[in-house]
Amino acid sequence: MIIRQAEYNDINQIQKIADISWHDTYDGIIPITVQDRFLKEAYSEKTMKHRLKHSLMLVADCQGQLTGFANFSFVNRKGESELGAIYLLPEHQRKKAGSRLLEKGIRSLKSVKRIIVHVEKDNHKGLAFYQSKGFKETDVFEEQFYDYKLKTVKMALDI
Repeated sequence: MIIRQAEYNDINQIQKIADISWHDTYDGIIPITVQDRFLKEAYSEKTMKHRLKHSLMLVADCQGQLTGFANFSFVNRKGESELGAIYLLPEHQRKKAGSRLLEKGIRSLKSVKRIIVHVEKDNHKGLAFYQSKGFKETDVFEEQFYDYKLKTVKMALDI
């Protein structure tokens, strides 16, 4: 498996990974109709092309088959980057791909001092992953997410 920068021809596989991993992660947490609305908008071809151009998108590539991806914002003036997504196909979780995506992102973001991530409070797998990597909780708040109320945990990793 190699971790590399995503390309335009990866969009379909990234969309499939997002769909499968979101439904696996948020089943019983976020209603399926809310998940589907989000996925349709956040992973549309237009949005994906914008992400590829205006952020750091990395993929885990296993001989041409993508097994996961991570999406980081570019570093702002305060030295912060937001990790907007890190998703893996369920059968590829707990095999170090998530760790490798995170590590490559940190190495690739020049002058990054802090990585910020927002995790749904009931996403126990996600929270455990970030805690194991040294992220610390900085805030908990409620937010509207496509007309659905989420409880969100903000976490940060100081580099």
